Amino acid sequence: MRDLKDDPLGLSDHILTWYDNHARALPWRISPKNRALGIQPDPYRIWLSEVMLQQTTVAAVKDYFHRFTQRWPTVQKLAAAEDGDVMGEWAGLGYYARARNLLKCARVVTDEYAGVFPTTHDSLLKLPGIGPYTAAAISSIAYDLPETVLDGNVERVMARLYNIDAPLPGSKPQLKTLAAALTPNRRPGDYAQAVMDLGATICSPKSPACGICPWRDPCLARTAGTAQSLPQKTPKKPKPTRRGHIYLARASNGDWLLERRPDKGLLGGMLGWPGSEWSEDPAPNPPFASDWRDLGGEVRHTFTHFHLILQVLVTELPTQYPPTERHLRVAANDFRPSDLPTVMRKAFDLWHSQ
Repeated sequence: MRDLKDDPLGLSDHILTWYDNHARALPWRISPKNRALGIQPDPYRIWLSEVMLQQTTVAAVKDYFHRFTQRWPTVQKLAAAEDGDVMGEWAGLGYYARARNLLKCARVVTDEYAGVFPTTHDSLLKLPGIGPYTAAAISSIAYDLPETVLDGNVERVMARLYNIDAPLPGSKPQLKTLAAALTPNRRPGDYAQAVMDLGATICSPKSPACGICPWRDPCLARTAGTAQSLPQKTPKKPKPTRRGHIYLARASNGDWLLERRPDKGLLGGMLGWPGSEWSEDPAPNPPFASDWRDLGGEVRHTFTHFHLILQVLVTELPTQYPPTERHLRVAANDFRPSDLPTVMRKAFDLWHSQ
């Protein structure tokens, strides 16, 4: 194995050989064997997978990816989809701004780029919801351009390979520079996926399997005995706790009263139960006057920046209660709990259990 300083691209050749034999089989991926035969990745599928994988695991994404691509097999099909249908399929993946940007991006690609994703990093950055990482991933994996792809797996591999003890996120620029030095012009798309696979399967967060790592010999953290403690991370501030009220109203015929949340903000554009603000001391805000009763129990959910505790109140929805601009009446046959975001589905599950 070559030395890091003397021949960094020799490491790239080595991990590509490893990848040829150990690449993960993923539904959006073209295997190295098929890519060598000239089969090219579909940029739509690469983009869709990368958006879904943001702050989510491969295991959680696979079923969503399969449903999306079965229902909307091309970016043009997705662009023509109803917003509510897409948000419903996305329910449970979290970070719902991604789903809103997914639709925006699909429509821009369809309307302004004739359904073909642009190839370069800079042009991809102009699309809604695509940041530096996603642009680099599409350019590299879909178009085989030598962009530096730096996700959490790659950060961990670089921190250990070079024994970088400066904590994340402050060390990101240094790790990207190191990753860029290893990115080859030959097969950069396969190389990017190789390092991601290395981080996901061998150079794992808690128990790295150093004995079978293709970069075992040049890894400075393995030599120093620090691999398991890297990368270091700046301690996060404790998350605050917010509270709220949520209101479930069901008619005798099975109709439900739901609320379309504003496009901006948490769960933007999603259907959910009417409710109060989420704060330290929220004021009750029922959608209509009634004898609301406490269901008992609480709904607890954690978002990126705070914990949430919801009091669930229930009543009967009047048969003639008219919909409003914000509230809509959903017939029993049209109501699917699976379309609700997770925190709203937890409230339904609590009601259903009682």
